[in-house]
Amino acid sequence: MKKKIVILASGGGTNAENIVQYFQSSQEIEVVSVLSNKRNAGVFDRVESLGVPAIYFNRSALSSGFLTDYLKKIQPDLIVLAGYLKKIPEELISLFPDKIINIHPALLPKYGGKGMYGMHVHQAVKEAEEHESGITIHYVNAQYDEGAIIFQANTPIDVTDTAEDIAQKIHLLEQEHFPKVIAQLLHE
Repeated sequence: MKKKIVILASGGGTNAENIVQYFQSSQEIEVVSVLSNKRNAGVFDRVESLGVPAIYFNRSALSSGFLTDYLKKIQPDLIVLAGYLKKIPEELISLFPDKIINIHPALLPKYGGKGMYGMHVHQAVKEAEEHESGITIHYVNAQYDEGAIIFQANTPIDVTDTAEDIAQKIHLLEQEHFPKVIAQLLHE
C-alpha cells in the first residue's frame, strides 16, 4: 500500500507541483490531495493538470472541523506545508504528531516567526547583509517556525544580490531538496 501525502498550500504552487511530479512514478508514495485556503491560488491549476485532486477550504473549515475530519478520513502518512501561510491548529498537530512538516525560506532560527514568509524573509536577509541564506525543513509545532529541524541547505549571498536574486537562489534549493527529504522521511 502506498504511503500518502497531503499538501497544504496558499500560493502559486511551484513546490507542490514539484513534489507531485517527483512522486508521480513512485510505487511507494503518492500525493493524494492538495488543500488550499486561497480560492484563486495558482496551486490549483498546477496540480489539477497533474491529476491530483485540489480542494479549497475557508477559515470556517478549520473551526468547523472539516479539515480535521478530512485528514482523519485520509490518514496521510505525511502532511506537507508547501507555502501554506496559516497556523496549524494544535488539534491537528496532536492528531498527527511528527507527521506535519514545513519548509521555510531561511536558515532557522533566523528570520522565522509570524509574518516572516516569502519576500519578507528575503528582504530581511538582504537588509541584514547576510553572507548566506537557505532553506529549513522542520516539523510543525504550536509556534511558527519553531518545530524540530529536519534538514537545512544553504547558499551564498553576494552583496550585489537583490531580494529577488535571493528568492531565486532559495527557490532552487527548495526544488532540489524538498521532495528528497520527504522521500527520506517516508522511508524511515
